[in-house]
Amino acid sequence: MNFQTLDLNLLRVFDAVMSERNLTRAASRLALTQPAVSNALRRFRESVGEELLTRVTHGVVPTPYAEMLWPEVQAALAQLRAVLDPGDFDPQRDSINFRLAMADATAAVLLPPLVAHIEASQTLVNLRVLPLTTRDPRALLERGEADVAVGYFPEAVAELATRGQQSALHHQRLGESEYVCVMRRGHPLAEGELTLDDFCAAHHLLVSFSGRPHGFVDQALTALNRSRRIVLTVNQFFTAGRVVSRSDLLTVLPASFVDATGYRAQLVERPLPMAMARIHVEAMWHMRHDRVSSHQWLRQRLVEAARPQAPAA
Repeated sequence: MNFQTLDLNLLRVFDAVMSERNLTRAASRLALTQPAVSNALRRFRESVGEELLTRVTHGVVPTPYAEMLWPEVQAALAQLRAVLDPGDFDPQRDSINFRLAMADATAAVLLPPLVAHIEASQTLVNLRVLPLTTRDPRALLERGEADVAVGYFPEAVAELATRGQQSALHHQRLGESEYVCVMRRGHPLAEGELTLDDFCAAHHLLVSFSGRPHGFVDQALTALNRSRRIVLTVNQFFTAGRVVSRSDLLTVLPASFVDATGYRAQLVERPLPMAMARIHVEAMWHMRHDRVSSHQWLRQRLVEAARPQAPAA
């Protein structure tokens, strides 16, 4: 296939035929004649070098190759429409794929209400969650590898604030939480005040997206000339909850993420024995998406998904 000579109008015809599964209805939808639609399909078939459709009594049936190709064509058309006409996005009409970079606990909190909205409103939006392996997603966003990153990015946000309007990245706060010490029910430290000596003497589990052997807690302890032993480092909050619920390890998690581990009933939260900054959960994106209506729609849905959910009756 020679993409440089491909007529992009053929993609619109292919999309309409795949949606209608009938040449006459597709022609009416596109304001074309049926011979014009048939000719466009022939040209598109010649361009891709694969059979696309089989005629049947009441219309056409796509080949497996056409079924594989169609979602990509839909997404490309939606993205192109969003860029050329930023105010024209219609989630019930336009199929579009978004890539969200976030940790597992963030996804566990945000995705249920987000997916519920997509299902209830019958939108054609598709989401792909990418693993977040850094506290600084700026390079990921600048390279266009994700549309939005969601998480706690204190250093990146602080640097963006100093650069002001010169920054190519924008962010919006979705919520905040605080760090708590988490341990299994029945742990020897689960009752009474958790002292700094007890905390430092215990064995710990660290959640680290990047795999680094230290985190914000260790920075706070270093400022107090104290340290702790980290027996295990993992990169998922779910894993942390499972391990801590079955061992004497302590871990430190955002309070809002304890439910997302799936082990709330087996865990106990205790206030930390040292001061820790509050956690600000941010959505971050590249300015190239600022005025694109589809991305504005996504960011508004993230804001809504981050609002506290009423408990199930």
